[in-house]
Amino acid sequence: MHFFSQRTNTILLVLALVALLLAPLVAYPVFLIKLMCYALLAASVNLLMGYAGLLSFGHAMFFGTAGYAAAHAIKVWGWDGSAAILLAMLCAMAVAVVTGLLAIRRHGIYFSMITLAFSQVIYFFALRLPFTGGEDGIQNVPRPEVFGFISLADNITLYYFAATLVAAAFWLIYRIVYSPFGQVLRAIRDSEARAQSLGYQVLRYKLVIFVLSAALAGLAGALKVITFQLATLNDVNWTTSGEALLICIVGGLQTLLGPVIGAAIIVSMQNYLVAMAEWVLIIQGLVFVVVVMLFRKGIIGQLYAWLETRQARQAAPQLEAHNQAERQSRSQTGQGA
Repeated sequence: MHFFSQRTNTILLVLALVALLLAPLVAYPVFLIKLMCYALLAASVNLLMGYAGLLSFGHAMFFGTAGYAAAHAIKVWGWDGSAAILLAMLCAMAVAVVTGLLAIRRHGIYFSMITLAFSQVIYFFALRLPFTGGEDGIQNVPRPEVFGFISLADNITLYYFAATLVAAAFWLIYRIVYSPFGQVLRAIRDSEARAQSLGYQVLRYKLVIFVLSAALAGLAGALKVITFQLATLNDVNWTTSGEALLICIVGGLQTLLGPVIGAAIIVSMQNYLVAMAEWVLIIQGLVFVVVVMLFRKGIIGQLYAWLETRQARQAAPQLEAHNQAERQSRSQTGQGA
């Protein structure tokens, strides 16, 4: 947030951490965890699409694969929660490697269609493989212990555990975006041919960010399954990928806060308007239309654009005064010569 001073950024960060700590005292912890899971899923899509220019229609396969892996490891093998989450992320990364080796060689809609095709293959596996439970999914997944001594049976404890992991994941995204690696990703997004001509191994960068994005989506999927104690086909369905894209567009692409705001809006509507049945989808569609018409860059993206314009207007008189002073100095120097 380069629009504010360092002091203001620090104050905003402290306020965000305080809000994160006090949130379960105001709202239901399970709802907050669901919000964080979908915010992280959307952030993983935003990392791939907003900063690398790769539009994925299949992120549900990472989200759902990790969920099934965590559920099976906890319920059948009796694994510790931390080990199950790690396994879930590794499974999501393995799927991403297989998918990415083929998908990253294509561009635009072809890349998107390949990810969608692989996502549908994973959906078929989840439907047919015996250990996934088919249409019933994996139910009654017990809340595990993590690190061998912290029980996640209590919703408050689970909330703070999930909040810690999600906060660490967003910090990782921040570090990736504002690192030299992130600058190369932007260069690839803006002009892949030019980045390749500068000597960057474009395919390697695209595969790495694809796998990292899948790992973050896998973390979100594992946390969701532990929270709701259920892994279902909906987690690997293409509609979940669509929801993640919708959250990104509503909140704002190429922003770190966009997925959080988008998730807060979409998940809140799903939660508080559940009694309206299919009308929820209609309301979501109307919200999407309004955002696209009024906030072309998403809510946070449009806010940043407004702040940037305001900052430029405030700096314009100072810049003009500086230019005028330079012109006068050059004029005096010329007369003296």
